[in-house]
Amino acid sequence: MSKSILITGGASSGKSRWAVTNYSRFDYVLYLRTGEAVDPDILHRIEYGNNQNGVEWDIVTGITDNPAAAIGDHKFVIFDRLSDYTSIVLDRMCPDISEMNDELMKSIEKQVIADIEAMRERIRENDGSMTIITLETGFSVSPADPCQKALRRIIGYINQRIANSSDEVYFSASGIQFKIK
Repeated sequence: MSKSILITGGASSGKSRWAVTNYSRFDYVLYLRTGEAVDPDILHRIEYGNNQNGVEWDIVTGITDNPAAAIGDHKFVIFDRLSDYTSIVLDRMCPDISEMNDELMKSIEKQVIADIEAMRERIRENDGSMTIITLETGFSVSPADPCQKALRRIIGYINQRIANSSDEVYFSASGIQFKIK
């Protein structure tokens, strides 16, 4: 039975560490990173877990479009990070923030959610499990910058939709994870 997990929390709250630790004994895990580089601490944890447990993971960085295509036949996937991926989609769909409007925001939200649902469908086909990592925007001050304000609103909405449709949701604070769904 496939499973979709969301972990949310502030910056450097232990989200990625928790996700990597949860899958450390599984073989053939795919770690998808939207940024170009994997945090050195996370990379060390992956390498250490691989060596200790005799498993091998695949790491793919720089995901900017269609993340489901990278899954292939992997049963276990960590998607790090939904919030960064949302920023990438926003930049691609609205290169000039002065053109942002409610209709465009909804289009960006729909695109990101469709991409996540495509990943979930691939995981269901593989009968696996996926953990999605995202930043929690609910505790931050409303930014003055129009781009940051739009991004915060879009991420907040997407996080709500993904949380509601996830099998499990965890909140990470100060390195401690709390199951909230």
